[in-house]
Amino acid sequence: MVGVALLWVTAALGLVMLRWVDPLTTAVQTQRRMQALMHGKHYEKRYRFVPLAQISPHLQHAVISAEDARFYQHHGFDWHQIQLAYENDMDGGKVRGASTLTEQLVKNLFFGTERSFVRKGAEVTLVPVAELVLGKQRILELYLNVVEWGPGVYGADAACRTWYKTPPKNIGKEQAARLAAILPSPLRRKPERMNDYSDLILTRMKQVGW
Repeated sequence: MVGVALLWVTAALGLVMLRWVDPLTTAVQTQRRMQALMHGKHYEKRYRFVPLAQISPHLQHAVISAEDARFYQHHGFDWHQIQLAYENDMDGGKVRGASTLTEQLVKNLFFGTERSFVRKGAEVTLVPVAELVLGKQRILELYLNVVEWGPGVYGADAACRTWYKTPPKNIGKEQAARLAAILPSPLRRKPERMNDYSDLILTRMKQVGW
């Protein structure tokens, strides 16, 4: 428990610093490198942090529509989506994950993809800290720059250049929807195969005027 507490304090201080300082790496990036070393696989990281102003609004809107439609309405936790997820789980159905961009960012930065109740508890308590010290635009900027978009591909700049050979400011609406569509499973999905889901994301964007 002492180790978890120390990790929480370190992460909280890290969030404060991230208000002004761009991250050089993340827990997920470190995890992927270690996994590659353990399995003797080649690992090449593509990662370049760019300001939010250099990321196409289409990509910003597509990611919000796909991953956290109520991003600008909630304060870190989407209780409406959590309730829907609970009700669908009780009925044996499926629903889009209830995890918000803020939750995903905290996990990506500090905890990686490994799951445990202790780490989940620490993650949950850090989400309000992130919302308080970073604000929505910085959270979105950080998320778009660190999220995994393929093997060794991190952030919008690397994703756009890897998949579409263009900087993120030039990405079109359909391309943005296809990139957003691979986020739930970036190590297996490819943009060109995401026809149905990208169409759904485009529909969601149109519904809110994007």
